[in-house]
Amino acid sequence: MHRFYVVALISTLAAAACGSASAGPVYDVVIRGGTIVDGSGTKPYVGDVAVKGDRIAAIAPHLAGRGKVEVDARGKAVSPGFINMLAHPEESLIADGRGLSDLAQGVTLEVMGEDSMGPLTPQMKKLGEERQSDIKYKITWTTLGEYLGMLQKKGIAPNVASFVGAATVRANLLGEADVQPTPKQLEAMQGLVKQAMEEGALGLTDALIYSPNTYAKTPELIALAKVSARCGGMYIAHIRSEGDRLQDAVQESIDIAQASGAPAEIYHFKQAGRSNWPKLDKIIGMINAARARGVRITADMYTYTAGATGLDAAMPSWVQDGGLEKWIARLKDPAIRAKVKAEMLNPHPKTWENLYAGAGPEGTLLLAFKNPKLKPLTGKTLADVAKERHESPEDAAIDLVIEDGSRVGVAYFLMSEDSVRREVALPWMSFGSDEAAPAPEGVFLLANSHPRAYGNFARLLGHYVRENHDLTLQDAVRRLTGFPAQNLSLSDRGLLKADYYADVVVFDPNTIADRATYAKPHQLAVGVEDVLVNGAFAFKDGKATGAATGRFVHGRAWLGAPGGGCRAAPSDWSWSK
Repeated sequence: MHRFYVVALISTLAAAACGSASAGPVYDVVIRGGTIVDGSGTKPYVGDVAVKGDRIAAIAPHLAGRGKVEVDARGKAVSPGFINMLAHPEESLIADGRGLSDLAQGVTLEVMGEDSMGPLTPQMKKLGEERQSDIKYKITWTTLGEYLGMLQKKGIAPNVASFVGAATVRANLLGEADVQPTPKQLEAMQGLVKQAMEEGALGLTDALIYSPNTYAKTPELIALAKVSARCGGMYIAHIRSEGDRLQDAVQESIDIAQASGAPAEIYHFKQAGRSNWPKLDKIIGMINAARARGVRITADMYTYTAGATGLDAAMPSWVQDGGLEKWIARLKDPAIRAKVKAEMLNPHPKTWENLYAGAGPEGTLLLAFKNPKLKPLTGKTLADVAKERHESPEDAAIDLVIEDGSRVGVAYFLMSEDSVRREVALPWMSFGSDEAAPAPEGVFLLANSHPRAYGNFARLLGHYVRENHDLTLQDAVRRLTGFPAQNLSLSDRGLLKADYYADVVVFDPNTIADRATYAKPHQLAVGVEDVLVNGAFAFKDGKATGAATGRFVHGRAWLGAPGGGCRAAPSDWSWSK
């Protein structure tokens, strides 16, 4: 009899416990027992995260209720989705909406716009289609908002947002020539910025070492940035020099922030070329001093010592006046060719940024060609190709541009690892890949990418956090999530917080790592297990689901939101500091 009562009591308790576990709300997803790194920079703690619809419903050490899907995150980190502050998946998302190289690292928001996909004229559309390389597509949109809306309608895994490019606006009115706008043209350019902001752009951007961007003077940029500021946007730029004139270029961004009244950010913060490495302390001091004065200026970076761009960064801007086709035509003129070669050998030109001289032919790695006949050269250095062709590296570079009919994708080895380690620890630094979001398959295998496309964020968490201890896990996550979301003035994103959008990453901090190399770049990172975008699984158990989870994330002036539209002055917006 005694044994019967004991068994009955155990059964009753078990039933009560089961009833207790099943009592309470039913969520769509519950992530249980993970180490919550919430994006604020505070100390991680073990707990549960519940998702209902596209929002985070609750977070607590122990949540009652159950999820239709339960994720066991014990021993794993649970964080907000990562924000890629400088992304270039404009074409790759058209070819493959998964954004796999970034998704596999936990990226849930791709921030584009260094050269924006609108507003476009018919001539810009025509050139855009003619200059395409491996990925082919019809340009069916005209404005930036139409492009981003097209991506969402097509179906993409990550969220997308974009700045409007000052160079795109310039080309819309002025073409690609080295000319200055009239007052009437500048007013029209301001109107295009306002239009893009009210379509949802995050602010104004530029890439000031490239033609035709470099032809813009500071007053032109201030005039456009003021419009962006009145629309609640920030100014963000690839500054005019990352090498010999680095201090002047940083000061220009500070000046634009002060004059426009908006926050500013420096893209892919670096000191290019060995002779410029000692400038790091000076630049950090300039930015800290500006911030102390109340100037809202920040930076982002990628976690590698090589940059990637084109052979246009190896040649003077004057030869590129008027665009790609005129540049190539000039290079065929023997007299102009000789002049360009002489300037390429000048390590410190006064009027342009010579990345080739900083890296040298041995440090110039060929990544991407348009011409199928040149694709076998992918992965070789410019020095290798020059030797094979029995010509100088300068002649080889010029010939490759002519033969390929493009700027030719290259990587330049320019930076110091010691500087990278210091920079990743700066409190005002966020992170961007400055790359597309390819997959290790199909059309993407026709060219090499910089390994940062597959490894930038995993490398931060694996190499610089776990291995080097250059920063803590919670600080790294803060500067991948909450910090850039605050800089971009994004509401309800960037934190694990009730009622915020459920952009969530589950990863193993003990194994997350990059696998891509310069020799073999098409290798996915490891260590990320699950990624939710707007509450739905884009990545589950280490594999992409193919679900169209992503959305167009709008800036503050978007007319589709209550209270949208541009204001009378920047002070009408409440800025984060």
